[in-house]
Amino acid sequence: MSAVKTLMVSCVAVGCTLLTACQTTSNQLKADPKKSAQVRTQMAAEYLRTGDVDSAKRELDEALKKDTTDPTTYMMMAVLLQQEGSPNNVAKAESYFKKALSLDRTDPQIRNNYGFYLYQIGRFDDARKELLIAASTLGYNQRALAFETLGRTYQKLGDAENAEQSYSSAIKVNPDSSFAYQSLADIAYQKAQYRNALAQYQNYVRVMGMNNQTNVALWLGIRIAHANGDNITQQVLANQLRAKYPDSQEYQNYLQQQYNTEAVWK
Repeated sequence: MSAVKTLMVSCVAVGCTLLTACQTTSNQLKADPKKSAQVRTQMAAEYLRTGDVDSAKRELDEALKKDTTDPTTYMMMAVLLQQEGSPNNVAKAESYFKKALSLDRTDPQIRNNYGFYLYQIGRFDDARKELLIAASTLGYNQRALAFETLGRTYQKLGDAENAEQSYSSAIKVNPDSSFAYQSLADIAYQKAQYRNALAQYQNYVRVMGMNNQTNVALWLGIRIAHANGDNITQQVLANQLRAKYPDSQEYQNYLQQQYNTEAVWK
């Protein structure tokens, strides 16, 4: 599963706990359409978490037949269409996000998911506005994710200063935010602040573990070690990159550095 999809699914699943049949009888659901719609929406969330978009779609269609006033159902439909990924469905998703917001403009989960959607389709300034609202909502349990995506958005907008602040805020909310540490290390490296880059990279390794790094993180660690003159660590990380990700672009970048003396370490 890609990092983007992981982020999206984690945002979707928050607060959506599948209710079992023993908790609510079918007669009770028939007597209470709103409750029935909520249960179907929760079931759709579970289907979506496992990647079964067709079953999730059927549950959400039924939920909307029973209750057209629940913003969570519209949000879930939007995320489903986004996750399915075809251009037509991704385009349709926005109308469901907007409907969800028209029913509840205060829900930070809707703002966060809508902001991620806008980020994904390249509307970065619009994404920034939604993510700022989600990230600034105290008590919201996905604030760290909102700050992470906000940092990515600022980077797309070419605003490294606010990106750095957003990643730092993510770490304040969640001290184990590996993505934020990796991003801060990359920003520091690009600014030639190599000692700071090393410190942030070491924080990333502390959270993820030396043997659980992504290909992107390993390549970043190699470049940071090179910049700091640490040839031993550079070789250890290069060996790990070769062993785990021999077909990755990052390993090809490393090989280019080894066999092209004019190549620039970027």
